[in-house]
Amino acid sequence: MTLLSQKGDSIMTSDEIREKFIKFFEKRGHKHIPSSPLVPENDPTTLFVSAGMQPLVPYILGKDHPEGKRLVNSQPSLRLEDIEEVGDNRHTTFFEMLGNWSLGDYFKEEQLSWFYEFLTKELGLPKEKLYVTLFEGGDGVAKDEESAAIWKNLGIPEDRIFWYGVDNNWWSRSGTPDNMVEGDIGGPDSEVFYDFGTKHDPKYGKECHPNCDCGRFLEIGNSVFIEYKKTKSGLEELPQKSVDFGGGLERLAAAVKGDSDVFAIDLFSKMISDIEEWSGKKYSDPASQPAMRVIADHTRASIALVKDGVLPANKLHGYILRRLLRRAAVKMHALGSPVSKVADLVDEKKAQDVIGEELERFAKSLDRGMKEVGKIKKIDGKIAFDLYQSYGFPLEITEELFEEKGQKIDHKQFEKEFKKHQDLSRTASGGMFKGGLAEDSPATRKLHTATHLLHQSLRTILGKHVEQKGSNITSERLRFDFSHPKALGQEEVKKVEDLMNEKIKEGLPVTSRESTYDAAIKEGALAFFGEKYGDRVKVYSISPSTGASTELSRMSSGQVFSKEVCGGPHVDNTKELGHVKITKEESAGAGVRRIYAVISDK
Repeated sequence: MTLLSQKGDSIMTSDEIREKFIKFFEKRGHKHIPSSPLVPENDPTTLFVSAGMQPLVPYILGKDHPEGKRLVNSQPSLRLEDIEEVGDNRHTTFFEMLGNWSLGDYFKEEQLSWFYEFLTKELGLPKEKLYVTLFEGGDGVAKDEESAAIWKNLGIPEDRIFWYGVDNNWWSRSGTPDNMVEGDIGGPDSEVFYDFGTKHDPKYGKECHPNCDCGRFLEIGNSVFIEYKKTKSGLEELPQKSVDFGGGLERLAAAVKGDSDVFAIDLFSKMISDIEEWSGKKYSDPASQPAMRVIADHTRASIALVKDGVLPANKLHGYILRRLLRRAAVKMHALGSPVSKVADLVDEKKAQDVIGEELERFAKSLDRGMKEVGKIKKIDGKIAFDLYQSYGFPLEITEELFEEKGQKIDHKQFEKEFKKHQDLSRTASGGMFKGGLAEDSPATRKLHTATHLLHQSLRTILGKHVEQKGSNITSERLRFDFSHPKALGQEEVKKVEDLMNEKIKEGLPVTSRESTYDAAIKEGALAFFGEKYGDRVKVYSISPSTGASTELSRMSSGQVFSKEVCGGPHVDNTKELGHVKITKEESAGAGVRRIYAVISDK
C-alpha cells in the first residue's frame, strides 16, 4: 500500500526513514548497536525499556562501551504513563525511538547541526516548519545561549526559538534538578518541533507555542546534553560531557507525510484499513477515530511483548499485556465487531495464537460482566468505574446500557475514582523507578555474578540443554528462567546450590575482556540473547580452582567454570558472595523453569 502526502505524491516509508537515520550517523563515525529487548534484563527498576537511552545509562555514566564513543540505533520502547491518552492523534504506548549518542566525544555544535541536516536534507522537511525549544536557565544552570547561537547560525530565526524552564527542557532520570539525588546526572535539552499549521484552539491558551496541546506542533526529536552531576553541594559539571538524542520514528514519519495524525502513517495503515472493513465504519469519522487508534496501538504493542516472551498474566509484565489486549477488545466491541477480530490483526503465528487465546478468555469475562450489569438496579460513578476496572467496560458503553432505564452516570464521581486509581498507579510506577533507570549496587553485583554461577551449575547438573531464558535482579533476590522440560527434584536443587557455594568458597577470580561476538562464541562463551549484542562484546569468566575437592569440582577442573557474554556489573571474586540459597523453583511456562535465590553472609 503506497501512502500519499497531503500533496498527493508518494512518501518515504517508516522503514526508509529508519534506514536513512542509521546510515546518516554511521557515515559520521557511529557504530550501529542492536536494540535491547522490551523487557530489560537485570534491571529491577522498570518493567519495560521506555527510552532508547535506558540500556545505555551505565555508559553515559562513564563506563566504556565495547563499540566506542559514537553509537546509533533504533530501540522499540513501551511507555504506559499516558495509556489513557491513547486515542488522540499523537499518543502511543509502543513506539520506536531513533537514537544517537556521544559518550564524551562531540557535543552541541555537531549534534544540533547533524540533526538539522538530517531533517532538512535526508528527510526533506521544510526549514520554515521547524521550531526549537531551549533551556531558559535555573537552579544554578545558565541559560543555554550556546545552543541558541548554533540554531541561529543554522537558519532558525529568533521567532522560532522558544525558551522553557526545568519542567520542559531539562533531563535527568529523577526529573527536575531539585528532585535529583546525589550521583544523578542530567542537563539541558533542545527539542525540535514540526509545525503542521493547523488552526490554534483557544481552549488551550491565548497564544500557541511548541508545547501547546492544541495539535499544531509535534515534537520530533530531543537532544539532551548531559553535563552535570548532583552532589551534596548542588550541580557540578561532569568531566565527560555526553549527548543523548531520541526521536520517535512514528512522529518523524508523520512530519514527512505532512499529517499531524501519527496513526495515518504506514505502520498503522493496514490495521486501520482492516478495522474499517470489519466494523463498517470509516476512520475519517471523528466518532470512530479514538477506538480505532486504541486498537491499532495496543495490538501493535501486544505483538511486540509476545515476541519478547511475555505471556498474559495477572501481575507485572503479563498484566500489562492483558490490560492492553482487553482495552483493544473493548474498543473493537464498541465498534460493533467481535473482540476476536483483534487477533486477526496479527500476522505472526505465535503472537496470533497467544493473543487469540487471551481474547477468547476475555470474551467469557465480558459475558460475565454483562451479567453483572443486569444485576445493577441503580448506576453511579463508582459502580461504573468498578465495571471499567474489573471487566474493561468503558464509560460510554455503560452509559448506553443504562440510558434505556433513564439513568445517567455522575461523570465527576467516575473521574474522581479514575483519578484515585491513576494516582495509585503512578505511585507504584514511581516505586519501580526509585534509584534510577539501572541499579548498580554491591547487592545487585553479587546477585548478577551469582546468576553466572547458577547458569553453569544448572548446565553441569542437568545437562547442556539448559539455556538462559531471562532473569530479573533486585537488591534482595535473583530470578532466573531457563529451559528444562520438568520440575527439579529436591536432590537436584541441592546439588545446584552446593556447586554454587563450592565455587564461592574457592574464591574464584571474576575477570572480563573485550572480544568480537563471533570470537567469543567460537571460544565457548555462552550467549543466548545474540540479537542484542554488538560486534564487540565483554566476556566475563569465572576461573577454575586448583586442588578440586569433590567430583563436581573435578568435572570443571582444568577449564574455566563459567564464561558468558554479558554487560555486567559483577564482583571481582566469588568469595564476595558469601552464601547462596535457592528459595523457590517453579514453572515459568511450557518447557521453562524459574529459580529464585538469595544471598546471605553464611
